[in-house]
Amino acid sequence: MSGAEAIRLPWERLDNVARLDTFTAAYLECAFWSSTDDEDQPMDRNYAIADLAPEALQRAIDDCAAFQAEHSDAIGDRDAQAGHDFWLTRNGHGAGFWDGDWPIVGDALTEAAKAYGAIDLYVGDDGAVYFG
Repeated sequence: MSGAEAIRLPWERLDNVARLDTFTAAYLECAFWSSTDDEDQPMDRNYAIADLAPEALQRAIDDCAAFQAEHSDAIGDRDAQAGHDFWLTRNGHGAGFWDGDWPIVGDALTEAAKAYGAIDLYVGDDGAVYFG
């Protein structure tokens, strides 16, 4: 049984996921896409944003809101790309703000994203997904 099937979330939580802003949704989609589970399988194969524990979802919302507020001028109207690159850059992946798609502001966004520190996704004993 996949994580998405194993966990049934309250409707209000699903509604909160549906109301994520573009930046945060892209950030979380990238987190699941670029992460693997304990069996070294892509997280997005068996898990999705709705599988996040409430505190993990709130942490993502808070981190993304703070980053956007601090760097809205540099992000402009590229919310989806910025959310994706925020996840990749803060976690030291081989792409991100620094790889050439953000001329002029890439270095500043890279430094800012790295200041948030690296985090990983993991599946807890309760079947929910957390940041560690």
